[in-house]
Amino acid sequence: MIVDAECPKVSVVVPTHDCGPHIDRLIASLERQSLPAGEFEVIFVDDGSTDGTPQRLDDLAATRPHFHVVHLANSGWPSRPRNVGVERARGEYVFFADDDDWFADEALERLHACARAHDADIVVGKMAGHRRSVPRELFRKNRFDATLANAPLIDSLTCHKLFRRAFLDKHELRFSEGPHRRLEDHRMVVRAYLLSGRTCVLADYTCYHHQRRADAGNVTANRMEPAEYYAALREALDIVDAHIPPGPLRDRLHRRWLRNEMVERLRGRRMTDAPADWIEQVAGEIRQIIRDRFAPGVAAGLPPLHRAIASLAEQGRVADLRRLAEWEAGVRAHAAVRRWSVAGSTLALTVAAQLCAGEEPMRFGADGRDLPVFPVAGVEPPPGATPAGRPKVDLVARHRDSQEEIFLPVTVETERVPDGDAVRIVHRVTATVDFTALNGGRTRGTWQLKARVTGAGWTRDTRLPLLVHCAADGAPPRLENERGLWSRLRRATHRLRRVTRRLRRRPAAQLVLAA
Repeated sequence: MIVDAECPKVSVVVPTHDCGPHIDRLIASLERQSLPAGEFEVIFVDDGSTDGTPQRLDDLAATRPHFHVVHLANSGWPSRPRNVGVERARGEYVFFADDDDWFADEALERLHACARAHDADIVVGKMAGHRRSVPRELFRKNRFDATLANAPLIDSLTCHKLFRRAFLDKHELRFSEGPHRRLEDHRMVVRAYLLSGRTCVLADYTCYHHQRRADAGNVTANRMEPAEYYAALREALDIVDAHIPPGPLRDRLHRRWLRNEMVERLRGRRMTDAPADWIEQVAGEIRQIIRDRFAPGVAAGLPPLHRAIASLAEQGRVADLRRLAEWEAGVRAHAAVRRWSVAGSTLALTVAAQLCAGEEPMRFGADGRDLPVFPVAGVEPPPGATPAGRPKVDLVARHRDSQEEIFLPVTVETERVPDGDAVRIVHRVTATVDFTALNGGRTRGTWQLKARVTGAGWTRDTRLPLLVHCAADGAPPRLENERGLWSRLRRATHRLRRVTRRLRRRPAAQLVLAA
């Protein structure tokens, strides 16, 4: 591809609306980029802000030639500003950022270098989540020829990626501005994956920090209207169906929406804390989509928990969904450090970990299928259902300031311990980590260690009472044992959980009398 030497390497498109000080970290991160200012541009597209955002952006642009501002009448959603930003962009590549997120210092330089080195249409940079989840398995390793068939790309459907601008224009890839504005990024991104000549995943450097604001002030954070939301989801399924024939791959891609946008809304505290009438509407929409759109292999490939919820939703058993959600709200991971030592730059660690339901270890059927003992009946796996999958545990180091996560190399032994007519699944994990090589030697700061236990549809993290301090990149680690403080906090948390559960079980009349 011939690129105009005067064109920026990257155009960063940022929709803004009444962001106030929440945009500070993004602006600061753009000014720290290792890519020279003359090699990228930033296009802020203000969507009718009513605070001081427009003036602030104009002031910034007046002193920074690579910052540009477009002012629009309020559209109420990021789609229109992003589309306008693409039309104004001059860069070889375009990155879509949100106004309350931020970049790591070398992000644009590394993303562009990856794109040019592999002639990629799309580069997905590793993300760190702040009060929100981000893909994990996708970023275990670099992938320089990722597809929907050979990588878990379907787990990353937000638009915070690098796209070749000519690719966007060739295929007229834009964000929906129509009546079904929800999931606009899903529809654009999945279509882009399906059309991409090459997609890369850059996993060895955390490029982008994605947050949910503590004040829930993100433009898209409001509770969705079920009919509109699931109409938009059907459009995403239409895109997949237009490109992928019936079969295992289509089932796997459909499964992502069943799992994340349907089942996840009917489980745990996300369900128990939601209004009952809203849950009825959501469950009704989900039931209809399962019946209308999904082949039997879609639900059959889910983990046991998700499969049980999908089955209850399809049957319209909302009361049992709530019963299961109340039980699941108490599911957590438990881990205990058995031994640890530091020799020079190497940390050695042994941890025992398992899933718990409330205060007790989780019980699984003793027939070898590793199916949880659920508190509701009639959710047995359908014929042809995928086996539960191998339970596992990871040890993860999470940087206390940047929130970036690094998987530690581990060896795991799993034991099934008899427990009456069931079993408990207990993991013994060992790790030996050279901190001079961890994260490419970028280890300066404090790292919180945690265990991540996965099984039967749950992935639960639990902190270990160990902090690792590195005075500089590649410096020997110094460990701080938080066991005493952590034990006291954990006991207090357990007491609070018990009191909360007792209060929830008491009838409303008793609560009034007690007050």
